[in-house]
Amino acid sequence: MKAQCNQQKSLYRQILGRDWDRLPGSIRVLHEKSEGHAIFRGRAVVERGGSVWARLVASVLGFPGASPDVPVEIHFACRNGREVWTRRFGAKVLRSAQHRIERPNEQWLAEEFGPFRILCALEPTENRLYLSVRAWSFLGLPLPLVLAPGGRTFEEDRDGLFHFHVEVESPLTGMIVRYRGWLRPADEPTSSHTAAPEAETANDFDGRGALIDD
Repeated sequence: MKAQCNQQKSLYRQILGRDWDRLPGSIRVLHEKSEGHAIFRGRAVVERGGSVWARLVASVLGFPGASPDVPVEIHFACRNGREVWTRRFGAKVLRSAQHRIERPNEQWLAEEFGPFRILCALEPTENRLYLSVRAWSFLGLPLPLVLAPGGRTFEEDRDGLFHFHVEVESPLTGMIVRYRGWLRPADEPTSSHTAAPEAETANDFDGRGALIDD
C-alpha cells in the first residue's frame, strides 16, 4: 500500500500545482508525509458551541469535547487513491477521507465526514494555507452554499512548526466547534524547542476561559 501511494505526488501537491512551492516548509512536510503512512503528534485547544443544536451536530459528527489542552495524534493513510485522516483528540477519534475534485480551471479538495462531503479551495497566503468552502452535499445531494459550514480554517507555519486552526460554524447553529494547535512528526526527536508550543497552547485561553483568537 505504501509503495503504491508513493508512486504519485502527494494529494495537496497535485491540487496546488505551481502554488505548492509557495507553501512554508512545515506545511509541505506534513502533506508530503501524508502520502503513504505517517503519524504526527502535538497538542490542541478545543472550544465547543453553546447552543443545543450546535452541541447536537458536534456530537453526531464526532467532534472532540471542549478542552484547554488536549494531546493530538493524526495518522495518515492512502487508500484507493484517497488520504484517510484519523485524528485523535485524547480518547476521541475523528476520521475523514480526502481526495481531489476537478473543476473548470480549478481543482478542489473534497473531504468526506460520513454522509457529508465538503469541497474546498486551497489558497496559499504568506505563511498560511487557507481552506475555503466552495460547495457541500449530503448523501450526494447538493446543499445550499449559504448553509454550508463556514469559519476560518487554515494551516500555518510558526518558526518552522506546523500549526492548524479549524472553525466549524453554521448560520443555523452558530459555532459548532473550533480547535487549533500544533503538530510535528512522531519520529522527530524531542528537543528543548518543543516546550514553547505546549505552553502556547495552554495559554490560548484568557483569564475568563474564553478562547483568544488571532
